[in-house]
Amino acid sequence: MAKFPDLTGDGKTTQADILKGRGVFKKGGSTNFIQKAIKKPGALRKQLGAKPGKPIPAKKLAAAAKAPGKLGQRARFAQTLKKMK
Repeated sequence: MAKFPDLTGDGKTTQADILKGRGVFKKGGSTNFIQKAIKKPGALRKQLGAKPGKPIPAKKLAAAAKAPGKLGQRARFAQTLKKMK
């Protein structure tokens, strides 16, 4: 068994304690993480005044992505999701 530096001072540091400190996480997560990330569906479309059922033009989305606040945040997130397959 490998020796690990005593990080806690109790003499019982394990490999799991070390991995927790380095940001190593368990594999496998929620399969619906994108759906949970979208808190207000349709909010960007409403803010931009885009018609329902029609795609938001790329130029309009790019201009909105430069805006500050929630509008810019939503537009940047939409651009990121657009890249995903």
